[in-house]
Amino acid sequence: MSRTSHVRLLPWCGADGQPAHLVTDGTESRLSRLADSIEATQLDTGREVLKLSRAMLQSLERPTAGELFYVTQRLTECLTDALRVAESRGLRIPAYEA
Repeated sequence: MSRTSHVRLLPWCGADGQPAHLVTDGTESRLSRLADSIEATQLDTGREVLKLSRAMLQSLERPTAGELFYVTQRLTECLTDALRVAESRGLRIPAYEA
């Protein structure tokens, strides 16, 4: 019985800045567990940055332009990570066969 190759988008880029992929036979490896852990951390970080940015925007003190720029950078990074996680997980959903 031959095993099918599985390609997984990893939550980091290669040295060249291009998306990194892991090719496996479908079994869990140390690298795939590491990727799962990093994805969970990225999503937790996104939740925390969103919570802090909401608090900053709801504060009675108006944020400075520098503070708004900083929070926009962090939110952009978190959104990028979340979209990569969503893409990676979406690619791993098996096709539905009726």
